[in-house]
Amino acid sequence: MNSNTAFTNTPSRWVMACLTIIISILPAQAFKSRLVKVSDSGFGGTSVNTAIFRANSVASRGNKQYVAFYDSDSYLTLASRTLGSDKWQISRSQYKGNAADAHNVISIAVDGDGYLHVAFDHHGHKLKYCRSVSPESLALGDLQPMTGENEDDVTYPEFYNLADGSLMFAYRSGASGRGNLVLKRYDTQGKKWESIHSNLIDGENQRNAYWQIFVDAKGTIHISWVWRESWLVETNHDICYARSTDNGKTWEKSDGTPYELPITAANAEYAVKIPQNSELINQTSMSADSDGNPYIASYWRDSDSDIPQYRIVWHKDNAWHQKQLSNRTTPFSLKGGGTKMIPIARPRMVIDGKKVYYLTRDAESGSRVTLLYTSKGAESDHWKTMHLTDFEVPAWEPTFDNDLWRTARKLHIFVQPTIQGDGEKRLDSAPQPVYILEFNL
Repeated sequence: MNSNTAFTNTPSRWVMACLTIIISILPAQAFKSRLVKVSDSGFGGTSVNTAIFRANSVASRGNKQYVAFYDSDSYLTLASRTLGSDKWQISRSQYKGNAADAHNVISIAVDGDGYLHVAFDHHGHKLKYCRSVSPESLALGDLQPMTGENEDDVTYPEFYNLADGSLMFAYRSGASGRGNLVLKRYDTQGKKWESIHSNLIDGENQRNAYWQIFVDAKGTIHISWVWRESWLVETNHDICYARSTDNGKTWEKSDGTPYELPITAANAEYAVKIPQNSELINQTSMSADSDGNPYIASYWRDSDSDIPQYRIVWHKDNAWHQKQLSNRTTPFSLKGGGTKMIPIARPRMVIDGKKVYYLTRDAESGSRVTLLYTSKGAESDHWKTMHLTDFEVPAWEPTFDNDLWRTARKLHIFVQPTIQGDGEKRLDSAPQPVYILEFNL
């Protein structure tokens, strides 16, 4: 496919109708799936709607589900439905973003009172944050500060629901290679934001952490990250870990040893030591099992190979473990700055008992939404592969409804065909359909 032209292979009605049959007849496990169209007008010229670090592209509370995306005119657009319905209420907001820069993602969350919170259009910019005017509404209020501190240079905004109904907000303050991780918390009772940490992970003006976060069933916040020494992606190195059991106030290592904050390269816990120039990717995903053991999804290449492979890193029985999941045959190299057009997606993972589900996209297998899964635990050698779409999504990365997974063990995956020019380039694309792929385990 010529990446400089509009898509011609988005799913036909026949493909959409047959998707359930294709998946359900597979002998390994009885999965059910259906593809539900949200809109025909998604922005497709960059990966801004499909970048993994959105954290929340889809959110739900009770029987209401919400989706956010930039439309073909770069307007922040919201949609909602009753779960199970194919009918969406769609609202183009008053806000427009720079969708030509794939960093400028939209992140959403629903708090314990049913208000929708939205942050959008950041790549080293002043905070753009607002919330719905009333519970379950798609109408957004005015832009407003959170605490007013460390809000002039925001990148990678992410919301996380905490166990008490409050929200945590994470973002980078500063530039690539020279940034710090800021955490804030929204209290639903007082309906206001407070600062948790202005600099949880300190790059010491020499590097910055590219992180991923997961809040487990017990309310423990897990965070892992790679260090980057400059704006160049090839300077990514190592995977580190920390956790908090008190909504982010204090942090500890996997053995319970308290961190002296801020966390730095000198006092961090290293899950895996990986040198620079290993094609180690940043900003992937985490999960945890029912015992609170953390699992990290990533990819990198071994020193004796030029082919990056998908991996899982996890902590169990007082030790860190890792496993290679893929057997890819195509080399590629991560070099330079800006958003990269990479032949594989950064992976996202969830765990349910011994069952592990690992979402990817790989040009080797047609750039489709793909699931690697096992029912025998991460250490298993019995992994299976399933393609969840019959159409290409060349620059798509997985995000899904974290709330629905947590409450009902259902994967509702945001899917949109997107393309991306290497090094932060926009390519020509017609408007692209936005879908929710309902994958019920």
